[in-house]
Amino acid sequence: MRGASGRDSVLILDFGSQYTQLIARRLRELQVYCEILPFDATIERILKGSPKGIILSGGPDSVHRSGSPRPDPAVFQLGLPVLGICYGMQLLTTLHGGRVAPARRREYGFARLKVIGGTPLFEGLPKTMQVWMSHGDSAKGLGGNGFKAVARTDTAPLAAIADDAKRLYGVQFHPEVAHTPEGARILENFSRRICKLSERWTMASFLERSVADIRREVGSGRVILALSG
Repeated sequence: MRGASGRDSVLILDFGSQYTQLIARRLRELQVYCEILPFDATIERILKGSPKGIILSGGPDSVHRSGSPRPDPAVFQLGLPVLGICYGMQLLTTLHGGRVAPARRREYGFARLKVIGGTPLFEGLPKTMQVWMSHGDSAKGLGGNGFKAVARTDTAPLAAIADDAKRLYGVQFHPEVAHTPEGARILENFSRRICKLSERWTMASFLERSVADIRREVGSGRVILALSG
């Protein structure tokens, strides 16, 4: 599926992470068009952009807290690939019958990731990688729901999970930050190998299409433009 403007796209649902904009920046550096919506966006609003994949961002909340942020349940019935990052992975785990609990201590900093299972998410990547962790909760069990552990660290035996059949993936670490050197390649594997995005997006092409779209919509009329900042 392509977005309303005809672009291959990935949608990011924002759960309040300080890194959400960085996820978008990394994707755009990979020439992947993406948009950010709040975590509680309606399924109608999500489908309006016809994304080819969805990323669930990290966030400061705990999935086991009553009232913690949840997406529209229909998100997981669209048949689209989903990548959960940190809080997003914990959501995938919890909403599919697994267990998430507070870690013995909050983990913040570098970790050594060891790939222990085959998955397109890590295709072409080293078996051992440096990653950046920032979390207080962690997945403790997958609940026999189709997920398998595909990577671990010394403190997180479920540092990355995958259900390749349903194209659902989760990583406890943050691939979008510079402290995860192979992170861009992980995001590229998700967008290109898993979501099958082929189009190469650039800001120049965005400006060109935007101008064309505006001219087509406005015709000979006039436009009032307001800019912040």
